[in-house]
Amino acid sequence: MAQKSEAFDRIIDGYLKQIDGLDIPRRAERLGITIEDEQAVIPFFGFEHRVTPDGVAGPGGQPASHAVSVILFKYLLLCPETAPAGEDWVTYKDFKDAAPFVEGFLNTAERPIAKDFAGRRGELEAACRRLGGRPAALGMTADLVLHFVALPKIPMTLVFNDRDDDFPAACTLLFQRSAQGYLDMECLAMCAMVMARWLRHHAADPPPWESGVGLL
Repeated sequence: MAQKSEAFDRIIDGYLKQIDGLDIPRRAERLGITIEDEQAVIPFFGFEHRVTPDGVAGPGGQPASHAVSVILFKYLLLCPETAPAGEDWVTYKDFKDAAPFVEGFLNTAERPIAKDFAGRRGELEAACRRLGGRPAALGMTADLVLHFVALPKIPMTLVFNDRDDDFPAACTLLFQRSAQGYLDMECLAMCAMVMARWLRHHAADPPPWESGVGLL
């Protein structure tokens, strides 16, 4: 465990060195974020996170998880010069570079949500609302269709059908195609993984950074 922690620390230190050389104010408008006290303020599923010289701080100043930290560092580092095209909604596997990560995406995001909330549609909707999820009209039929803003330029949509006599519960997460211009495929999968974890803990009420999830 100590070796894993040391490895994570080295990764974070490497990102901090890269971030230190960025002109973050120049990127702020393109990314839809703000700058306060020379720190990048980035909402992640509606919760304010700050990129500081020491790392990423989540709500209440708690250290963000390794996954969230990496996602936010990459969001700053990969900022495109111009807004990527593509407002159509696609599944994760539809992204051209997603193939190596598809199985991990299914196992850490869509399948866990379906399993955790089978027969608990009302609890899923309540948990989604705590992460900023709002009903979406995408012209599809499902038990729940909810729109999220994972990051200012990366909206997501959750499509959930509860179990019935014929089929098990199923969850599909959709992204706008332009998301591939803001994050790489690994980080998009990580966004979905964090979302699944937070939904599980939000269903039990306390925010993830109070229940320990933010420190994983």
